[in-house]
Amino acid sequence: MESAVREGGVVTDTHAVTQKLRPHAEDAFAGELKALAAADDRPRPERWRLSPWAVATYLLGGELPDGTVITPKYVGPRRIVEVAVTTLATDRALLLLGVPGTAKTWVSEHLAAAVSGDSTLLVQGTAGTAEEAMRYGWNYAQLLAHGPSRDALVPSPVMRAMSEGMTARVEELTRVPADVQDTLITVLSEKTLPIPELGEEVQAVRGFNLIATANDRDRGVNELSSALRRRFNTVVLPLPEMAEAEVEIVARRVDQLGRSLDLPSVPDGIEEIRRVVTVFRELRSGMTSDGRTKLKSPSGTLSTAEAISVITGGLALAAHFGDGVLRAGDVAAGIQGAVVRDPSADQTVWQEYLEAVVRERDGWKDFYRACREVSA
Repeated sequence: MESAVREGGVVTDTHAVTQKLRPHAEDAFAGELKALAAADDRPRPERWRLSPWAVATYLLGGELPDGTVITPKYVGPRRIVEVAVTTLATDRALLLLGVPGTAKTWVSEHLAAAVSGDSTLLVQGTAGTAEEAMRYGWNYAQLLAHGPSRDALVPSPVMRAMSEGMTARVEELTRVPADVQDTLITVLSEKTLPIPELGEEVQAVRGFNLIATANDRDRGVNELSSALRRRFNTVVLPLPEMAEAEVEIVARRVDQLGRSLDLPSVPDGIEEIRRVVTVFRELRSGMTSDGRTKLKSPSGTLSTAEAISVITGGLALAAHFGDGVLRAGDVAAGIQGAVVRDPSADQTVWQEYLEAVVRERDGWKDFYRACREVSA
């Protein structure tokens, strides 16, 4: 018989959780959250599952007095996390801003999981996001049969969060049409969501707040209005400053993904991870790591998230078509695909980098040969 646990009155099938390809943060790290709640004796804002100190510890990692190890979810400046957590404890909404691949969505999910115990009150922003996704919609069968009523109303994730004192999330806010973005102004300033069809309103209860993520590097973005931007406290998530920090982030995340996909362990491929991170950092900065050679940068962002994707794909190749050990040949195709997004421009950048840098670098001959074979 499959095992089950009871958390907050809900029976959770632990086998089902482990079989999910991508469990929600509150499920994947339920043990850590439970241990933190038990050890947390600091003041908690209304309806928060943890104190701000415990939320920061959950994201940054640490060791509890009973010896429980809390794994880091975010590797970066502590002050950034502290400001983000503190913002959620005020009446200001939080905007996580950064270039693609700086873990905005990841941080947003884990913040919601630690604060509210539920990261699923989510609006995914796209060019087609409608106003109903931010406010509410209608069950048209009920609406036609009985007219406008509470029973016919379908609350959005934002409305649910307001009613229950939870944390709502809006991903890629700048991809949402400007008129739909501005439906949040009243929610964030007055903490009220009018329902004119019923002559009613939903008032947010204590504990409600909202986390939005945005970047301005992708095409097709809609700038936030000054009125909406004023309702947010903006926290910029930077790319990792040091190469080893980025290697750690990639290795940790690939290891988590690899376990869910039954792929080889990361330690067997740490040198390839270091090489991929080096290539990405040099090309996006336009300079080799020793500062001696200037480089052309490709059109893509070459983010940490893309490095994770390259390594995960390489591990899959090593597992299914190799000996299980990550090698240069396993990452060559993936790294070329990440760099060469615009064939007319990026192919030249990549070839020049291979010949001027990779070919001459000690210990990189296998990587050079593998990349040349893919390029041929």
